[in-house]
Amino acid sequence: MSLNSNQLFSLEGKTAVLTGASGFLGRTFAEALLENGARVVLIGRSEKLESQSELWSHRFGPDKIRSLRVDMYNLDAFGAGLEAIASEEERIDILVNNAHELGPASGFNVPDGGLEGATCDQWMRNLTGGVYWSALTVQKLGKRMQAARSGSIVNISTMYAAVAPSPQLYAGTDFMNPPGYSASKAALVSFTRYVASFWGPYGIRANAILPGPFSNTEDAGPNSVKGNDSFLERLKARTCLGRIGRPHELAGALIFLASDASSYVTGATLVVDGGWTVT
Repeated sequence: MSLNSNQLFSLEGKTAVLTGASGFLGRTFAEALLENGARVVLIGRSEKLESQSELWSHRFGPDKIRSLRVDMYNLDAFGAGLEAIASEEERIDILVNNAHELGPASGFNVPDGGLEGATCDQWMRNLTGGVYWSALTVQKLGKRMQAARSGSIVNISTMYAAVAPSPQLYAGTDFMNPPGYSASKAALVSFTRYVASFWGPYGIRANAILPGPFSNTEDAGPNSVKGNDSFLERLKARTCLGRIGRPHELAGALIFLASDASSYVTGATLVVDGGWTVT
């Protein structure tokens, strides 16, 4: 076994499936997979997916890109799309479950998103996006991994699966992190361990990444805060490193877990939060 980093972390010849590919962190995940040699099947519902897929196709080559634009809440259409991917792709080596709805419909940054006002629909949208979408992709695509007796599943959770949001952080702001999000992402970590336990005999690994606070100028969400300076300062002060994360700082964790560099790592949670959960 070579200990050369270029070989240890290489994804050459591998096919990865990525959900939420056109979102804030999803775009970085897609580029990280492509930059390290993978062919990537991109799944998302945003119009951005088509234009972004075209750009990546020009940059990395059309043979490196396949895209599926689908509303994942339409479970029949989503399931059919996954079955098509499972039957048509020559191989499926990596599955990255990144998609989650981060908006008012799932309780983010709206007055009724908290414990007192969260609706059943908000809870169900979080649980569907946070757990069931991942369960469905694992179920539909995992059969190919079982047949090949190898595969790496990487589930994108959050630091709030390990610790609760601080009320003081959100006090006096318009930001709200709904309880359904934390609950669903904690369940995703438990599901990750379940998959690692039951599918380990097939050579399939399952791990989770727990991102901390990340800022972005385009998308809103619990890990991507539009330019509210005072709130950003609160986020920075809460971390050991005294700053918020940059999307590319998640790329190393993803490539590690997706590649043979982590061939004996399964059922693990890798926290990338600048030390948020340390104190």
